Formats: sequence, structure tokens, C-alpha cells
Amino acid sequence: MMRRPGRAVDESAWGKSRGLDRPYPLVRHLLDAAAMALYLWDHYLSGNQRRSIAVGLGAEADPAQARVLVALCAGLHDIGKLSGFQLCDARGKEGLSREFVRDQGERLGTTRIGHAVAGMQAAPAVLAALGLGDTGMAEDEGVDRVAEIIGGHHGVFSRLNRGMTDLAGYQELFGGLKWADQRAVHAAAVHDLLGVPPLPERFEASAAVLVTGLVILADWLVSQESYLERRQHALRPSLQEHFEKSCRDAVELVREAGLVPVELARKDFAEAYDIKGEPNPLQRSVARGLAEALAVPEAGKAGILVVTAAPGDGKSETALEAERLLSQVCGTRGFAFLLPTMATSDPMHARVAGVLDRQGAAGAGLTLTHSMAWLNSAYSDGELSGGPAVLVCDGEEEGDTAARHQAAMRPRQWLRGGKRPLLAQWTVGTIDQALMAVLPIRHNALRLLALSGKTCIVDEAHAYDPYMQVLLGRLLNWLGAYGVPVVLLSATLPVSVSDRLVKEYLRGVGKHSVRELKRRSFEVPYPGWLYVDAATARCERIGEPDRQDQAAQRRMELAVQVESVVHTPLGKGGERARLAVIECVLEPLLLECGGEVGGYALVVCNTVGEAQDTYTWLRDRCAARGLGEVELVLLHARFPGDVREGRTRLVSQGMGRPGRRLGRMVVVATQVVEQSLDLDADLVVSDLAPLALLLQRAGRCWRHEVWWAQHGRPGGKPRPAWAACTGPRLVVLDPLLAGGGQVPKHWGSVYAEHLLLETSEVLAGLGPGPINIPDDVQALVEKVHGDRSDRFDWDSPRREKAWVEFEGENLAQRGMGESIAVPRVGSVDELHSLHSLGVEGEWQIATRLGADAVRLLCVYMQEDGSETLDEEGNYALPTPDSDGRIAVNDVRAVMRRTIPVRADWFKDAEATFNIPDGWSDHPMLGDLALLRQPVRGGEVQAVEVKGKRMWLDAELGLVRR
Repeated sequence: MMRRPGRAVDESAWGKSRGLDRPYPLVRHLLDAAAMALYLWDHYLSGNQRRSIAVGLGAEADPAQARVLVALCAGLHDIGKLSGFQLCDARGKEGLSREFVRDQGERLGTTRIGHAVAGMQAAPAVLAALGLGDTGMAEDEGVDRVAEIIGGHHGVFSRLNRGMTDLAGYQELFGGLKWADQRAVHAAAVHDLLGVPPLPERFEASAAVLVTGLVILADWLVSQESYLERRQHALRPSLQEHFEKSCRDAVELVREAGLVPVELARKDFAEAYDIKGEPNPLQRSVARGLAEALAVPEAGKAGILVVTAAPGDGKSETALEAERLLSQVCGTRGFAFLLPTMATSDPMHARVAGVLDRQGAAGAGLTLTHSMAWLNSAYSDGELSGGPAVLVCDGEEEGDTAARHQAAMRPRQWLRGGKRPLLAQWTVGTIDQALMAVLPIRHNALRLLALSGKTCIVDEAHAYDPYMQVLLGRLLNWLGAYGVPVVLLSATLPVSVSDRLVKEYLRGVGKHSVRELKRRSFEVPYPGWLYVDAATARCERIGEPDRQDQAAQRRMELAVQVESVVHTPLGKGGERARLAVIECVLEPLLLECGGEVGGYALVVCNTVGEAQDTYTWLRDRCAARGLGEVELVLLHARFPGDVREGRTRLVSQGMGRPGRRLGRMVVVATQVVEQSLDLDADLVVSDLAPLALLLQRAGRCWRHEVWWAQHGRPGGKPRPAWAACTGPRLVVLDPLLAGGGQVPKHWGSVYAEHLLLETSEVLAGLGPGPINIPDDVQALVEKVHGDRSDRFDWDSPRREKAWVEFEGENLAQRGMGESIAVPRVGSVDELHSLHSLGVEGEWQIATRLGADAVRLLCVYMQEDGSETLDEEGNYALPTPDSDGRIAVNDVRAVMRRTIPVRADWFKDAEATFNIPDGWSDHPMLGDLALLRQPVRGGEVQAVEVKGKRMWLDAELGLVRR
């Protein structure tokens, strides 16, 4: 018979105080959290999450037991507050009963121990007082796991040290017998109301991580001031009545937070995606073949799907259709659509909002998850100071269909708080937000909880460097353990990369040995797809007839014209000068032909400086020739946010699928157009880049030809004669072919020299024939980016040196990733290993390697000494009000004018580049750097920064010479 504590709960021990009229009793808060955990188990967790936890607890045959154990963990999460914590608030301390005051001893509170750690260290004794665990054992997995979860409920796991808890001096830090007795009594109150569940003999680490995430979520929900105030003013006399009321209140709390799952009213393909016609062969094949693979009797309840196809082949819609099938079988709810950049995330958010809104998902909400999401036009003002990072209000959606969809899918206010957006049923954002789940930072368990209940879609899987590939592989490892279906999308994915990622996922499942996986090869057809079942590692691929049909539908003969160029200053260098070659290539578009003008060209440059020079040259040449009607647009990442958004919209309207197509346009851009924009150009001109990226850029050439052939061209106007004569054409400007064959110094480390050398050689060997898209793509990608044993060239010291440097950098990046990422799921014995580096802040560990970035605000110093946001001097820099607050609309105005730049540009720079004093404590403005540009005689003056002249040009963006 279990030994129960015999004393009543002393409700003078408080659990919450800040912002309340009076302290809220600790036992009531513990019961609130337990009740919320029960409701979250029933209504928020997905089927695969409940299954993962139950299996990890050895309760697969009795999920109800796992449910109650999860609630017990939540109900004990703050048991460590029965310690010196009770003395940290004056009102709370004054309200303590005489028994607590008399039994403080000499050491209570003399050494501040966080209540999470205090609860973890006290947990074995507390559970033993309830008759739980084997008190005769030095270690008990069930007891230790519960202790670790209690210790980790603030987001960081600590090491449980049983030896220390046995020391009398250490125990005195937690108070005397009264305090120990009340810890047991509080725990018993929770335990009894949950039906006195036993602890499991087995408690796997992976399950404990999910339970911790759920405990954090439950704690956050029931710790809202508005909720506590309501409960405080209507406390039930008995704890049982209070617990029952907490269970009822959980329904509304979860609904208000936007966490109640919504079932989609699934529409057919055309209606769901608002497109004309039927699914293409790739999409039809996935829908049919994936359904068959999932129906195989021995198949598991999860797997990984890899889809490879050329840009414009509808991979996004393919992924969303696959999610529909996978979620039904695997038990997930919703999805996380993860992309490489903010620029790709924003338009995808708009697309997904439309898909969900058309299928009745408006009751839930769709979050946009990246660091500047709140600046997206789909969002608007709200409470910034100390509050959510994503803020929403009404009033910006009228007149814009995409905006109306986004408005309908806006998340509830609660989901816009820090670290919460991933918890929404549907989320679109940068891959970084997911990779933080496998970095040793605070609340990584909460991120894993958020991701583990969804289907995870990773777009542009080829776009990540070796460091990020390691982190992505580690994330897949954990997702495999949780039975999460994963979809990887790519247009140019080397076989070696896809093979590693699939194996990492399967390794996480825990049913496949490393030796077994080494003998396997998971090659993805191109174009096509591969599905690998998690439980059996059985593969299902696109059928060859379907693959051929997809290839035929998207087949294109891409003419590749390689031009030897010399990088010279503006107007110099003769006929091989890069700018002269670009002008010559664009000549047909710039010519007057019988009164007709027309054509759309995309010029992609490797650096912002080159893009600015190219734009300036073309602008001046067009003006000199009297061609003022040419629409010339410059687009790169060094424009203020609002300007870049406007220019992106202009380019999309002019060169998108429903674009105007009434004149002639030349877009000069950087890498921002490789992935983020759905454009169709008659001609693409590009600086030499690694082959996979050249193919990405070429994917903007004649991108919508098949669509227009079926549904008609915008305005009914055909492609210009000069473009129709040559067909799709990619012009590559190769400086390695010129005398000396050196990579231009100003390119710096934008691309590895080895990849440029390999690409140049492959292009030179193509001969006069075109590249057949998609038939030739995979072989070309493998030649440059695949794992090959013959890279080392003894006869070319330069190539040898470039290869060694490239491999060394890759090894260093992979090593860095391995050293930073949390262990693979199968290697975790104690949960503290998820924070073994002692890192808590997200700012301390990067999801990407490379130069640190800072957001730069270019301001104008007027002649009267004032500082303004605009050159004309009409908008002064905002200042705090009497309460030290800055209006949200002012913060938005400032942040929309910022530009992401390298932080080392301003390292050790003068204090004139620092922010105003009133901004330093603001969560957004406090991290900015300012470039103060003097205005003299109505002209903006450049500012010298570490030997470089910098200024913000209205036409060119931020210039740095």
C-alpha cells in the first residue's frame, strides 16, 4: 500500500504573483497545468505524437496510461517553487504561513537555486514519498526522467545529480521538514486527482523530450495573466472542484490560443490550387504511387518522400498533395513548409494561405515564421514591446485577393509570441526556425514538439551548405524517431546529398542499423520521386512511363551560349569587356524593328556591386540611344525592405505568368531571383556560377511556355521574333576563359573556385548542341556537385589547390555541424546532453555559417542637425514617449527601411554609427546599426566607413565603394 502524506495542502505557498492582485496558490497552478496537459493530449497532439510518447513509456497497449503520466509531469513541473523561490517576492513572502516561516532554517534562500533545478533535485524524494519508483535503486529510469522533465520545463535540461541531493547541507537549501512535507503533499494532491498513476519502468529520452515540450506549452497557456485573474477571483473551495473547473477552462484557453486543429474540406486539385487544368504527370504519379505505397500491409506509419523536378514543374503543389495522403496514414495534423530564405518564404506564405483558405481552414491560422515576418504585408501593427514578434490587425487586405486569403488565415494573437509560431497547425517559414530544434538552445524541446505533429516539407533541399546539411540531417533523424512524414523538394539535388538525408531519417527510426544503411543506395529519379517507408526502408519510385510523360511535358532545349569576358571598370576593356558583351547580347531586345519593340531579359550578377554597375551601364546606354521606353529594373538585397518589396512586386507583375507582356523589360538582379520569384524571361544572362545555380537561373527562361501554349499568352502577344528564332537561351559570362583565367577578386568567396572551375570545364565541353531539360540535368549536376573520386588533378596545381580548399572547407563545415548539433536521437541517454554546450540564447549559435549580419538603417542628417528617415527631412526619427515606449507604427516605419548587411562592415567603427539612446532597450531597434548621411545643399553625402564610401541611392540601393 502506498504511503501518502497525511497533512493538508498549505495554500500560502504561491505559484504566480507578477501582474496579479495577490499571489496565486502554487497547488492551484499545478492542477491547472495538469488539466491543460490532459486537454492538449486529447485535442492538440497528433496521433503520431501520442503514439511516440506511449511507445517511449512502454504503454503502447494502454495510451490512457501515457496520457495520465504526461499530466502528472505537468502537474509536478513547478514543485521546485517550494524552496527559496517563495522568498523572492515580497508579497508572496509576507503571505507564507507560520509553519513555512518557522522552518526556513539557516540556509533557505542563501544560495539561489532556480526552481526548475530545485524541482529536479527534489523530485526523487517527492516521488518516493508517493510510493513511486524503486527507492532501493540508485537510479530509476521513470523517476529520473520525470525529474529531468521538471528540470527542463523552462527550456534547458540540467544534469540530475542524485549524489548531491543526499547531502544534508544541500537539502538545507530547500528548507526543513515542513518544506519537504509540503512538496510531497502538493505532489500528492495532483497525483490523487489524476487517479494515482504508477510510474513507467521505461521512459525513453525521445518521448521525454516531447513530454517536456507539452509541459512547457501547458505551463505557458495557464500562466496567462488574464486567465489567472479570472481563476483567482472565483477559486473553488476544494481542489477537486478547482481541477474540474481547470479541465473545463482548458477548452476555451486552447481555442483562444489558436491551437484547436481544423479539418480541411479537401477540394479537387484545380479548385484547391486555383489553377486551370489537371495535375501534371508528376503530380498524378505521386498521388497514385504514394497511395499504393502507403497501403502496403507491412508499411509503417511514416516515411520520407523526395521529389526532384525542374523549376516550374509544380513541386509545391506536389508536396501539398503528398501531405494530404501522408497525414491521413501517419496521423499528423497540418504541415510546416520550410524554405531557404525570407524572400522565398513570403510568397510561399501567400500561396499556402490561398490553398488553405479555399479549403476552409480559416478557423485555425497560418503563421509566417522568420525573423522579420511581422514586416510582411500580410501582417500589421499590434503590441510589440515585450510581446509577440508577429503582429496582426485588420485593414490592409481589401482589394487584393492574395491579401484577403492571408487575412483570413492570420494566426491568433497568442501564436505570434516569441517561439510560438511553429506551434500553429500550419506554418511557412525559413528552414532556420526548424533547425533550431536540433541546436543546444533554450526551448529546443518545444520546437521539436511543434514540428513532430506535422508533415514537414523542405523546399530547395539543394540550397544548403555542408554545415546546414548536417543540421538538416540531424533534424530528419529526430523526425524519423517521431514518425513524422517528410517531403524534400529540389530541382538540382546531387544523389549523394539525397542519399545522406534519407539515411539520416531512417537511422532515427531506430529499426535500421548503420551497417545495413551503408549497403543501401537511395537514388531519386530525375524528374520524379522516391518514397522510403520508415519501418521497412522499402522504396517506391515514379514509374518510368510517368517519368517520361513528365519529362516530355516539360522538355525544353536550352541553348547555352558561353561568352569569354573580362571584368573591367565601366566603359573600358574593349569588346570582351563584360558590360560590352552584355549590351551586345541584349542588342536584339533593344533594337527598333519595324516600329515593334518587345522582349524580356533577366541579367543575374554575382555581387550587388556588379548588379549596380550593370544597371548603370545599361541605363546610360539606353538613354544615349533614345530608348527611354525600356523598363529597366534593378533588384538586389541591399534596398530598404519597403523598396525591395515594391521592386519585387513590379518584376513579378511584369515577368510573372499573368504578367503584362506589352513592352520590353530588362531585370538586373543578384541571386535573389534564383528561388524566390516565379518569372518567365525570353533570355537569361548570368555571370558564371556553380552549375546547379546556373540551372536554377535558367529555370526562369521560357518558364511558362507550356502553360501559355495551353491557356494563351498574356495579352495574346507572342514571344518576340528574336527570341522565337533562338529558343530558350542562357548566356553565361565566363571570366575563366579570358587570358589568365582567374576568378575576379571582387567576387571574394561568393562561390568556391573549385565549383567555378568545374562548371567552366563542363560548359566548355557541351559542344554546339543544347542542354535537354530535364533529361540532361541530373548528369550535369553530378559532374560538378556529386561525390567523385577523380577530382584530384595531379597535372594542374591550380585545380588541385582549389579542390583541396573546397574539400577542406566542406569537412570543416560538416565538423562544425556535428560538434554543434544535439546528438542523434539514439545517442541520448540523459536529457542534459541536449544542452551540453551550456548555450541558452538563439543568438549564441548560428543556423548558418558565414559573416554575421546586422540590419542597417540609413538616416539623413539635415543641415539644422535633425535626423530623419527621408532625404527631404519630413519624417524625424521616432523617440520614446514619457513611459519609454515607441509607437508600433513608428517601429514598423523604421524597420521597413532597414537593409541586411555584413556586421564586420561596422566592427570598431565610430560611435556615429550607433543607435539613438532611446532605442537601446527596444527588442527590434536595439540591434540596428545606423548610417548617418549628411545632407548638404539638398544633396546626400557619402559616409566613409572603414575605408569605404557608403550611401543610400534611391535608384541603386546601398552603394559601397
